[in-house]
This record gives sequence, C-alpha cells and structure tokens, in this order.
Amino acid sequence: MSHPRWLALAIFAALFLFVAWLGIRAASWRRGDLDLLQEWGLGGRRFGTLVTWFLVGGDLYTAYTFIAVPALAFGAGATAFFAVPYTILAYPIFFLVFPRIWDLCRREGYITAGDLVRGRFGNRWLALAITLTGIAATLPYIALQLVGLQVVIGALGIGTGGIASYVPLLIAFAVLATFTHSSGLRAPASIAIVKDILIYATTLTAIIYLPIRLGGFAHVFAAVPRAKLLLAVPGPHSTGSYSAYATLALGSALALFLYPHAITGVLSASSSRALKRNAALLPSYSLLLGLLVLMGFLAIAAGVARNPEFSQQFHQYGNSFAVPALLLQLFPSWFVGVAFAAIGIGALVPAAIMAIASANLYARNIDREFINPHRSARQEARIAKWAALLIKLGALAFVLWVPTDYAVYLQLLGGIWIIQTLPAVMLGSLTDWFNDWALLIGWVAGTGAGTAMAFATHLTPSYTLHLAGWSLPGYSAFYTLLLNLALSVLLTPLFAGRPARAQASAV
Repeated sequence: MSHPRWLALAIFAALFLFVAWLGIRAASWRRGDLDLLQEWGLGGRRFGTLVTWFLVGGDLYTAYTFIAVPALAFGAGATAFFAVPYTILAYPIFFLVFPRIWDLCRREGYITAGDLVRGRFGNRWLALAITLTGIAATLPYIALQLVGLQVVIGALGIGTGGIASYVPLLIAFAVLATFTHSSGLRAPASIAIVKDILIYATTLTAIIYLPIRLGGFAHVFAAVPRAKLLLAVPGPHSTGSYSAYATLALGSALALFLYPHAITGVLSASSSRALKRNAALLPSYSLLLGLLVLMGFLAIAAGVARNPEFSQQFHQYGNSFAVPALLLQLFPSWFVGVAFAAIGIGALVPAAIMAIASANLYARNIDREFINPHRSARQEARIAKWAALLIKLGALAFVLWVPTDYAVYLQLLGGIWIIQTLPAVMLGSLTDWFNDWALLIGWVAGTGAGTAMAFATHLTPSYTLHLAGWSLPGYSAFYTLLLNLALSVLLTPLFAGRPARAQASAV
C-alpha cells in the first residue's frame, strides 16, 4: 500500500493553489465585460502572439499527453513516435488555413465552428452536425484530463481506492469550475504560461539528468527490446505498420486544429498575423513531444515495472503510471512535487478551454438556433457559463463511475468523428463551391463508416482495407475522411440546380 509523499504533496498543493488564485484573478486581466460571450468565451479576441502561443500549446499538449505518449512508448515502442511527425505536419496546415478562418470569423462575428458553417452555407442542420460532433469529440477529452490528474494524485499516495482517492479530484474540479465560471478564457490563458514553464523545465531536466543517471543513451536504448525500437517490417502484399503509422500521423495532423478547444484558442488571437507567427513558433512543442516519447524508453531502462513499490499503481493505472513511477524512482521528493504539479496544472488548462469551447457551441448553435433565438447577449453568456459547468460535471461523473478504458475508447472515436468536420470547416472557409447537403451526406457517411470501423476493430484506431490482394492497415479516421470528401465532391454537382445559398459569401 502506498503512503502519502508529504513533501511532494505540499509542493504540489502550493503550486495548485497558486494557479487557482491566478485563474480567479484573471477576471480583471485585460478587463472586459464577462457577461458577453465574446469576452467570456474568446477573451475579447485580444491575445497577442506570446499569449496565443502559450494558450494554443497549453490547449493541445495536455496532462494526458504527458502521461499517455510516454506510456505508449513504454508499452508499444516506436509507434509512439507518430506524434512527432503528426504535429510537424499540422503546423503548415495551421499556417495556410487558420489565419483565413480567423479573418472570416472576426469580420462576421463568428464565435464557433458552427457559426462559421451556418454563415457560409446557410444550413442549420449542417451547422448542428458540426456542433454535435465537436461536443461529442470533446467530452471524453475532458474526462481524460481528469484521468491524468487522477494518476498523479494516486502517485502522490493519496489513497488508491474508496472515497479518499476522490476527495483531491473533487477539490480540483471545484477549482476548475470556479475560475472557469468567473474568468472565462482569461483563466486558462494566464495559467497556461505557468503550466508551460513547469512542463518545459520538468521535461528538459528529466531528459538531461535521467540518461546520465542510467548510464547514457547507449545504455538506455540497449535496455529497450529490439521489437520496440523500430516499426515491424511489413509482410508480402501488405503495407503493415508503415501505412498504419503514416495514415495515423497524417490523419491526426488534419484533425488536430478542428477540435473546438483548438478553434477557440485560434479565434481568441488578436490578429491573423499573430496566428502566422504562432505557426512558426509552435513546432517547439514538437521537440518537447519527442522528448516525452523518449521518457517512455527511459522508464523501460529504469525498470520501473519491476519495482515492487509500484506494483499496485501499475495494476490500477497500467502503462499510464510509467512516467510518474520514473519520476518517483529517480528524483528527490521536491522535484517530484514540481513535476506532478506541472502535470496537474496541465490538466486544468485544457479542461477549462474544452469546457468553454463546448459551452460556446451549445449556447450559439443549439440554444440560440433551436431553443430560443431571441435571447439577449447577456442571457447567451449566462447559458454558456452554466453549460460549461454541466459539461465538466459530466466529465467528472464519467471519471468517477465509468472504467478509464471507456474514456480512452471514446477519445479514439472522437478523433474519427472530428475529422469529418474538415470539408465543412476547413474547405468551407476557403471556398463556397461545396453544396451544403452534399457536405451533410459526406459527414453522415464518414461518421457512420468510421464508427463501424472502430467497433469492428474493438475500438482501436487502425482498420485494414483489402484491395487487389493487398492488405492496407491504416487510420480509420483517414480512410473515412477520404470517403467523406469523395461524396462531398461527387454530390455537389448533382445539387447544382438548387437555389443559391443566401448566407454563403466568398471571402
């Protein structure tokens, strides 16, 4: 049975309380009327290059990233390195498309992707499909941030079961709910600065100190089983792990900035020029991600799975406990407290942005569109604030009462779903050539086929196509996006005789 690590716990609690205070105080930062959705949910669109860099980085590189990416390397090996090329591919896409999306949304006053699609194509049902997809893909993502926080709490020795292990999580939820409700997007924007400084400091220290402690990188890689160092060589008439790796990287890159929290971070920027600068600066996070993957190999070399002190936690959390175990085994308690605080704060920032982004979608594209189109601007903001609270409560309930594996499975499904919004959101921001009903049919087909593929493979991300005697394993989301795009392109001319969309306008 684990016991509380008091020094680490004290440092963790002190840093956690500091960011809670910072989040609440953020309401007066760049002061605006927080009873308006644009101020509460987008920070008034006033974040410059540096704040946007911290916010978008804090949004995308989460506590679960810090836990799950090394855990994948620890368990599956080289496959985990797909995360590096996928983020590298994502930034040119970001540079080419999202400054244009920002310009369009700023000019038209759009706050969400649903607003963008509604305005471009004039079809409320297509906008509803984009909205529901965004919310459904985001909810398990919030739950996974709380899962990452739960792993850290367990590593600190605060109970491994029963009510005692839930109290710190409930306190963290109360902190998250309080500063999100009071300060809106300003809270995670200010906390993201602290979070990223701690994450960078922890990762760089670990990646320099641990190889020295373990006898150098040559010893580290020698300790990793050969099967985990390289992708498996494909057999005859099969692209094997190569196509699975490539499509996973490309599909993930295409999906990354389509998540509502990513779009919210983008739209909070002060200018499209700030976004272009961010496209040049954000690859520094790819370097960080590569170092995080290496920490999975460092955990193998350190033999953390063989340490009897951690047997109970590995049984409870699986490979997700690899990084906490590595830090506990080889660092002093004070550093463990700082590192775990970085992970814990790394859960608060994205969870807050995700809840705000989902609430924006509900208030703008469900409540205003279908329930009460006559709400005032202040009523709309009030609806969003309460929606954010309910969304966080749902995520908390999921963590408390549903096995963690289900959150992981739903997050994998979320990736398949969110990429289906690409034709309407990304391509729709570049051209109004597509027909709205063709896009909706493409979305239905892509979402349905992707869900079917996921269940056929027991909710794993890879699906094997069989064509002309060849086996082509690949990312389900990428394959179904191709289906979605094909239908959208082929069906658009068939609907060409329909009346022009009144709401559509060229940019």
